Amino acid sequence: MRPLTEPETQTLFTKLANYTGPSLKALIAPPPSSTSKEDSRMVFRMHQSRVYYCSLHIANLATSIARPNLLSIGTCLGKFTKTGKFRLHITALDIIAPHARYKVWVKPNGEMPFLYGGNIVKAHIGRWSEDCPEHQGVVVLKMDDTPLGFGVTARSTADTKRLEPTGITVFRQADVGEYLREEDTLFTT
Repeated sequence: MRPLTEPETQTLFTKLANYTGPSLKALIAPPPSSTSKEDSRMVFRMHQSRVYYCSLHIANLATSIARPNLLSIGTCLGKFTKTGKFRLHITALDIIAPHARYKVWVKPNGEMPFLYGGNIVKAHIGRWSEDCPEHQGVVVLKMDDTPLGFGVTARSTADTKRLEPTGITVFRQADVGEYLREEDTLFTT
């Protein structure tokens, strides 16, 4: 387990900023109610091409464990591909959802197609954040604000209003159905 290098950090923050926007700073800065600033500071650590998000205190304790024996630490945000790109995993949803800049709420009839790995069509959208641009990261929520996954918009909100009901509006990147569909490979090293 090691800290991220400068290019890795830049790649990670670019990907996270696509979903969180300016609230990316809240992921790193300690909460204002914390008593000890050092123990509550959150850090990103890399282990076997996967990036983990954990407190600095836990990361320091994990340095005493040999690398072959360390399976995981904190929350897995995603992994770096062999080409150097970063791919977010569904496990990052709990970290991204509270800080999301743009959100899409899906009607109950659109939840199951999304959870089975499909994209979101216009007919399934209940509402979404105003002024969302094209190719922007969004968090997909149920109508009761429960996060279901995240994706990338296919069209802006203005273009979507003129779209037919079967037109794709959000491309799926990850959904909570992956826990069942890919349970054999999701956490393997």
